[in-house]
Amino acid sequence: MRNYLLPALASALVLAGVTAQAQDKQTLAIVVKGLDNPFFEQINLGCQEWMANNADSEYECLYTGPASSADEAGEVQIVDDLLTRGVAAIAISPSNAPAMANRIRQISPSIPVMTIDADFLEEDRDLRATYLGTDNYLMGVKMAEEAMKLKPEGGTVCLQLGNVAADNINARAQGFRDTASGEEGIDRLTGQNGWTEIDGCPLFTNDQADLANQQMADTFTANPDLDAFILVGGWAQFAPQAYAQVTDQVMDRLESKDLIIVAGDTLPPQTQAFRDGRSHVQVGQRPFEMGLRAPDVMIQLINGETVEDPLYTGLDVCNEEDPGFCEEP
Repeated sequence: MRNYLLPALASALVLAGVTAQAQDKQTLAIVVKGLDNPFFEQINLGCQEWMANNADSEYECLYTGPASSADEAGEVQIVDDLLTRGVAAIAISPSNAPAMANRIRQISPSIPVMTIDADFLEEDRDLRATYLGTDNYLMGVKMAEEAMKLKPEGGTVCLQLGNVAADNINARAQGFRDTASGEEGIDRLTGQNGWTEIDGCPLFTNDQADLANQQMADTFTANPDLDAFILVGGWAQFAPQAYAQVTDQVMDRLESKDLIIVAGDTLPPQTQAFRDGRSHVQVGQRPFEMGLRAPDVMIQLINGETVEDPLYTGLDVCNEEDPGFCEEP
Protein backbone atom coordinates (compact mmCIF):
# COMPACT_ATOMS: atom_id res chain seq x y z
CA MET A 1 0.00 0.00 0.00
CA ARG A 2 1.31 3.46 -0.84
CA ASN A 3 2.17 5.71 2.09
CA TYR A 4 0.63 8.99 0.96
CA LEU A 5 1.20 12.21 2.87
CA LEU A 6 -1.82 13.48 4.72
CA PRO A 7 -3.28 16.54 2.96
CA ALA A 8 -2.54 18.77 5.96
CA LEU A 9 1.10 17.70 5.99
CA ALA A 10 1.37 18.17 2.25
CA SER A 11 -0.02 21.71 2.59
CA ALA A 12 2.40 22.47 5.41
CA LEU A 13 5.34 21.37 3.29
CA VAL A 14 4.12 23.49 0.39
CA LEU A 15 3.82 26.56 2.59
CA ALA A 16 7.24 25.97 4.10
CA GLY A 17 8.68 25.89 0.58
CA VAL A 18 6.93 29.13 -0.32
CA THR A 19 8.17 30.84 2.83
CA ALA A 20 11.76 29.79 2.18
CA GLN A 21 11.60 30.94 -1.43
CA ALA A 22 9.90 34.23 -0.55
CA GLN A 23 13.02 35.34 1.35
CA ASP A 24 14.85 35.77 -1.94
CA LYS A 25 12.48 35.34 -4.87
CA GLN A 26 8.84 35.66 -5.75
CA THR A 27 7.02 32.40 -6.34
CA LEU A 28 5.39 31.25 -9.56
CA ALA A 29 3.32 28.24 -8.47
CA ILE A 30 2.27 25.30 -10.63
CA VAL A 31 -0.32 23.08 -8.92
CA VAL A 32 -1.08 19.72 -10.54
CA LYS A 33 -3.72 17.08 -9.83
CA GLY A 34 -1.35 14.67 -8.07
CA LEU A 35 2.33 14.03 -7.50
CA ASP A 36 1.81 10.28 -8.02
CA ASN A 37 1.23 10.70 -11.78
CA PRO A 38 4.39 10.45 -13.96
CA PHE A 39 2.77 12.67 -16.58
CA PHE A 40 2.91 15.58 -14.16
CA GLU A 41 6.54 14.85 -13.31
CA GLN A 42 7.29 15.95 -16.87
CA ILE A 43 5.72 19.32 -16.05
CA ASN A 44 7.99 19.44 -12.99
CA LEU A 45 11.03 18.78 -15.17
CA GLY A 46 9.99 21.68 -17.41
CA CYS A 47 9.65 23.90 -14.34
CA GLN A 48 13.13 22.85 -13.16
CA GLU A 49 14.58 23.49 -16.61
CA TRP A 50 13.11 26.99 -16.55
CA MET A 51 14.82 27.66 -13.22
CA ALA A 52 18.14 26.37 -14.54
CA ASN A 53 17.82 28.70 -17.53
CA ASN A 54 16.75 31.69 -15.40
CA ALA A 55 18.98 31.50 -12.34
CA ASP A 56 19.23 35.31 -12.15
CA SER A 57 15.46 35.88 -12.33
CA GLU A 58 13.61 37.51 -9.45
CA TYR A 59 11.12 34.64 -9.75
CA GLU A 60 11.26 30.98 -8.82
CA CYS A 61 9.07 28.15 -10.15
CA LEU A 62 7.34 26.02 -7.49
CA TYR A 63 5.82 22.71 -8.58
CA THR A 64 3.37 21.09 -6.15
CA GLY A 65 0.09 19.24 -5.73
CA PRO A 66 -1.57 16.64 -3.50
CA ALA A 67 0.24 13.34 -2.99
CA SER A 68 -2.58 11.43 -4.70
CA SER A 69 -4.38 12.31 -7.91
CA ALA A 70 -7.58 11.10 -6.26
CA ASP A 71 -7.37 13.84 -3.63
CA GLU A 72 -9.49 16.54 -5.28
CA ALA A 73 -10.15 18.32 -1.98
CA GLY A 74 -6.44 18.27 -1.17
CA GLU A 75 -5.63 20.09 -4.41
CA VAL A 76 -8.20 22.79 -3.64
CA GLN A 77 -6.71 23.16 -0.14
CA ILE A 78 -3.18 23.56 -1.49
CA VAL A 79 -4.32 26.28 -3.89
CA ASP A 80 -6.17 27.97 -1.04
CA ASP A 81 -3.07 27.87 1.18
CA LEU A 82 -0.78 29.21 -1.55
CA LEU A 83 -3.09 32.12 -2.29
CA THR A 84 -3.50 32.88 1.40
CA ARG A 85 0.24 32.94 2.11
CA GLY A 86 1.04 34.78 -1.11
CA VAL A 87 2.51 33.83 -4.49
CA ALA A 88 3.18 36.10 -7.48
CA ALA A 89 1.04 34.03 -9.84
CA ILE A 90 -0.45 30.54 -10.01
CA ALA A 91 -1.05 27.93 -12.73
CA ILE A 92 -3.57 25.22 -11.83
CA SER A 93 -4.44 21.86 -13.38
CA PRO A 94 -7.85 21.36 -11.74
CA SER A 95 -8.81 17.77 -10.99
CA ASN A 96 -12.36 18.79 -10.14
CA ALA A 97 -12.92 21.82 -12.34
CA PRO A 98 -16.19 23.07 -10.75
CA ALA A 99 -14.88 22.71 -7.18
CA MET A 100 -11.62 24.50 -7.96
CA ALA A 101 -13.42 27.28 -9.84
CA ASN A 102 -15.85 27.73 -6.97
CA ARG A 103 -12.99 28.24 -4.52
CA ILE A 104 -11.18 30.68 -6.82
CA ARG A 105 -14.39 32.66 -7.19
CA GLN A 106 -14.78 32.79 -3.40
CA ILE A 107 -11.20 33.94 -2.81
CA SER A 108 -11.14 36.32 -5.81
CA PRO A 109 -7.33 36.53 -5.83
CA SER A 110 -5.65 39.73 -6.98
CA ILE A 111 -2.74 37.86 -8.58
CA PRO A 112 -2.78 36.32 -12.08
CA VAL A 113 -4.45 32.89 -12.24
CA MET A 114 -4.05 30.60 -15.24
CA THR A 115 -4.82 26.97 -15.94
CA ILE A 116 -2.33 24.40 -17.21
CA ASP A 117 -2.96 20.91 -18.64
CA ALA A 118 -6.66 21.00 -17.65
CA ASP A 119 -8.99 23.98 -17.88
CA PHE A 120 -12.02 25.25 -15.98
CA LEU A 121 -15.44 24.59 -17.45
CA GLU A 122 -16.45 27.12 -20.07
CA GLU A 123 -18.74 29.01 -17.71
CA ASP A 124 -15.86 29.55 -15.26
CA ARG A 125 -13.10 30.61 -17.65
CA ASP A 126 -13.52 34.25 -16.72
CA LEU A 127 -11.67 33.29 -13.53
CA ARG A 128 -8.36 32.67 -15.30
CA ALA A 129 -6.27 34.74 -17.68
CA THR A 130 -5.35 31.95 -20.07
CA TYR A 131 -5.03 28.18 -20.50
CA LEU A 132 -1.70 26.57 -21.42
CA GLY A 133 -1.73 22.97 -22.60
CA THR A 134 -3.26 20.49 -25.01
CA ASP A 135 -6.21 21.13 -27.27
CA ASN A 136 -8.01 18.25 -25.60
CA TYR A 137 -10.97 18.16 -27.97
CA LEU A 138 -8.50 17.85 -30.87
CA MET A 139 -6.73 15.06 -29.00
CA GLY A 140 -10.00 13.13 -28.91
CA VAL A 141 -10.52 13.85 -32.61
CA LYS A 142 -7.08 12.41 -33.40
CA MET A 143 -7.81 9.29 -31.36
CA ALA A 144 -11.05 8.74 -33.24
CA GLU A 145 -9.43 9.32 -36.63
CA GLU A 146 -6.77 6.71 -35.85
CA ALA A 147 -9.37 4.23 -34.57
CA MET A 148 -11.44 4.74 -37.72
CA LYS A 149 -8.41 4.01 -39.92
CA LEU A 150 -7.90 0.71 -38.12
CA LYS A 151 -11.63 -0.13 -37.93
CA PRO A 152 -13.26 1.53 -40.95
CA GLU A 153 -16.54 -0.30 -40.32
CA GLY A 154 -16.60 0.74 -36.66
CA GLY A 155 -17.25 -1.74 -33.89
CA THR A 156 -17.78 -2.07 -30.17
CA VAL A 157 -15.69 0.31 -28.10
CA CYS A 158 -14.89 1.15 -24.48
CA LEU A 159 -13.57 4.57 -23.44
CA GLN A 160 -11.44 4.75 -20.31
CA LEU A 161 -11.54 8.20 -18.70
CA GLY A 162 -10.08 9.81 -15.57
CA ASN A 163 -11.91 11.90 -13.00
CA VAL A 164 -15.59 12.49 -13.66
CA ALA A 165 -15.26 16.28 -13.37
CA ALA A 166 -11.94 16.72 -15.25
CA ASP A 167 -12.62 19.15 -18.11
CA ASN A 168 -9.63 18.04 -20.21
CA ILE A 169 -10.57 14.35 -20.13
CA ASN A 170 -14.23 15.04 -20.88
CA ALA A 171 -13.21 17.22 -23.84
CA ARG A 172 -11.19 14.33 -25.29
CA ALA A 173 -14.14 11.98 -24.90
CA GLN A 174 -16.38 14.49 -26.67
CA GLY A 175 -13.90 14.89 -29.51
CA PHE A 176 -13.74 11.12 -29.92
CA ARG A 177 -17.51 10.63 -29.91
CA ASP A 178 -18.23 13.55 -32.24
CA THR A 179 -15.63 12.38 -34.77
CA ALA A 180 -16.50 8.68 -34.64
CA SER A 181 -20.22 9.42 -35.01
CA GLY A 182 -19.95 12.24 -37.54
CA GLU A 183 -22.29 14.30 -35.35
CA GLU A 184 -21.76 17.02 -32.75
CA GLY A 185 -22.69 16.81 -29.09
CA ILE A 186 -22.97 13.02 -28.90
CA ASP A 187 -23.25 11.81 -25.30
CA ARG A 188 -22.79 8.14 -26.17
CA LEU A 189 -22.06 6.07 -29.27
CA THR A 190 -25.08 3.90 -30.01
CA GLY A 191 -24.35 2.67 -33.53
CA GLN A 192 -23.45 5.86 -35.39
CA ASN A 193 -21.03 5.03 -38.24
CA GLY A 194 -20.93 1.50 -36.81
CA TRP A 195 -19.56 2.51 -33.38
CA THR A 196 -21.25 1.34 -30.18
CA GLU A 197 -20.05 1.87 -26.61
CA ILE A 198 -20.47 -1.33 -24.60
CA ASP A 199 -22.41 -1.60 -21.35
CA GLY A 200 -20.34 -0.64 -18.33
CA CYS A 201 -18.33 1.95 -20.25
CA PRO A 202 -17.04 4.62 -20.06
CA LEU A 203 -14.75 3.66 -17.21
CA PHE A 204 -13.44 6.21 -14.69
CA THR A 205 -9.97 5.54 -13.30
CA ASN A 206 -9.71 8.50 -10.90
CA ASP A 207 -6.20 8.80 -12.39
CA GLN A 208 -5.12 5.55 -10.68
CA ALA A 209 -2.90 3.20 -12.69
CA ASP A 210 -3.77 0.09 -10.68
CA LEU A 211 -7.50 0.67 -11.08
CA ALA A 212 -7.03 1.41 -14.79
CA ASN A 213 -5.32 -1.95 -15.36
CA GLN A 214 -7.92 -3.84 -13.34
CA GLN A 215 -10.67 -2.20 -15.39
CA MET A 216 -8.96 -3.21 -18.63
CA ALA A 217 -8.54 -6.81 -17.49
CA ASP A 218 -12.16 -7.04 -16.39
CA THR A 219 -13.40 -5.50 -19.63
CA PHE A 220 -11.39 -7.88 -21.81
CA THR A 221 -12.64 -10.88 -19.83
CA ALA A 222 -16.29 -9.81 -19.92
CA ASN A 223 -16.20 -8.71 -23.58
CA PRO A 224 -14.10 -11.19 -25.59
CA ASP A 225 -15.35 -9.71 -28.88
CA LEU A 226 -14.57 -6.07 -28.04
CA ASP A 227 -13.23 -4.23 -31.11
CA ALA A 228 -11.55 -1.17 -29.59
CA PHE A 229 -10.30 0.03 -26.22
CA ILE A 230 -9.50 3.73 -25.96
CA LEU A 231 -7.26 4.94 -23.14
CA VAL A 232 -8.25 8.59 -23.27
CA GLY A 233 -5.37 9.11 -20.82
CA GLY A 234 -2.36 6.87 -20.32
CA TRP A 235 -3.05 5.71 -16.77
CA ALA A 236 -2.82 1.95 -17.31
CA GLN A 237 0.43 2.30 -19.24
CA PHE A 238 2.01 4.26 -16.38
CA ALA A 239 2.33 0.88 -14.61
CA PRO A 240 4.16 -1.03 -17.36
CA GLN A 241 4.39 -4.41 -15.63
CA ALA A 242 0.69 -4.51 -14.85
CA TYR A 243 -0.16 -3.24 -18.32
CA ALA A 244 1.99 -5.97 -19.90
CA GLN A 245 0.17 -8.63 -17.86
CA VAL A 246 -3.22 -7.27 -18.90
CA THR A 247 -2.34 -7.09 -22.59
CA ASP A 248 -0.77 -10.56 -22.47
CA GLN A 249 -4.37 -11.81 -22.20
CA VAL A 250 -5.19 -10.42 -25.64
CA MET A 251 -1.88 -10.33 -27.53
CA ASP A 252 -3.16 -12.59 -30.31
CA ARG A 253 -6.09 -10.25 -30.90
CA LEU A 254 -3.84 -7.17 -30.75
CA GLU A 255 -1.43 -8.65 -33.29
CA SER A 256 -4.25 -9.44 -35.71
CA LYS A 257 -5.91 -6.05 -35.02
CA ASP A 258 -9.09 -7.90 -34.12
CA LEU A 259 -8.82 -5.72 -30.99
CA ILE A 260 -7.19 -2.30 -31.22
CA ILE A 261 -5.86 -0.08 -28.46
CA VAL A 262 -5.50 3.67 -28.91
CA ALA A 263 -3.90 5.47 -25.96
CA GLY A 264 -3.12 8.97 -24.80
CA ASP A 265 0.40 10.23 -24.01
CA THR A 266 3.92 9.25 -25.04
CA LEU A 267 5.96 8.85 -21.87
CA PRO A 268 8.83 6.31 -22.11
CA PRO A 269 6.87 3.28 -20.76
CA GLN A 270 4.15 4.10 -23.28
CA THR A 271 6.41 4.36 -26.29
CA GLN A 272 7.88 1.00 -25.21
CA ALA A 273 4.36 -0.47 -25.06
CA PHE A 274 3.77 0.80 -28.59
CA ARG A 275 7.02 -0.76 -29.85
CA ASP A 276 6.07 -4.03 -28.14
CA GLY A 277 2.75 -4.14 -30.00
CA ARG A 278 0.71 -3.51 -26.84
CA SER A 279 -0.97 -0.49 -28.42
CA HIS A 280 -1.59 0.50 -32.01
CA VAL A 281 -1.61 4.27 -31.62
CA GLN A 282 -0.29 6.75 -29.07
CA VAL A 283 -1.47 10.35 -29.17
CA GLY A 284 1.02 12.29 -27.09
CA GLN A 285 0.86 15.60 -25.26
CA ARG A 286 3.84 17.81 -24.43
CA PRO A 287 3.90 18.19 -20.63
CA PHE A 288 7.56 19.20 -20.45
CA GLU A 289 6.78 22.17 -22.69
CA MET A 290 3.86 23.10 -20.44
CA GLY A 291 6.13 23.26 -17.40
CA LEU A 292 8.84 25.13 -19.29
CA ARG A 293 6.52 27.78 -20.71
CA ALA A 294 4.25 28.35 -17.70
CA PRO A 295 6.64 30.59 -15.70
CA ASP A 296 7.18 32.92 -18.67
CA VAL A 297 3.44 33.16 -19.24
CA MET A 298 2.87 33.97 -15.57
CA ILE A 299 5.53 36.70 -15.70
CA GLN A 300 3.85 38.19 -18.77
CA LEU A 301 0.58 38.27 -16.86
CA ILE A 302 2.23 39.87 -13.82
CA ASN A 303 3.66 42.56 -16.10
CA GLY A 304 0.22 43.27 -17.55
CA GLU A 305 1.11 42.02 -21.02
CA THR A 306 -1.52 40.69 -23.39
CA VAL A 307 -1.39 36.89 -23.49
CA GLU A 308 -3.14 34.75 -26.07
CA ASP A 309 -5.90 32.46 -24.82
CA PRO A 310 -5.68 29.53 -25.20
CA LEU A 311 -2.00 28.63 -25.62
CA TYR A 312 -1.83 25.16 -27.19
CA THR A 313 1.30 23.02 -26.92
CA GLY A 314 0.58 20.54 -29.73
CA LEU A 315 0.32 16.78 -30.14
CA ASP A 316 2.53 13.90 -31.30
CA VAL A 317 0.84 10.95 -33.03
CA CYS A 318 2.54 7.55 -33.27
CA ASN A 319 0.99 4.91 -35.53
CA GLU A 320 2.07 1.97 -37.66
CA GLU A 321 2.66 4.10 -40.74
CA ASP A 322 4.62 6.76 -38.87
CA PRO A 323 6.04 5.66 -35.49
CA GLY A 324 7.67 9.06 -35.19
CA PHE A 325 8.12 10.06 -31.57
CA CYS A 326 7.65 6.44 -30.44
CA GLU A 327 10.61 5.01 -32.36
CA GLU A 328 13.54 3.49 -30.48
CA PRO A 329 15.56 6.36 -28.94
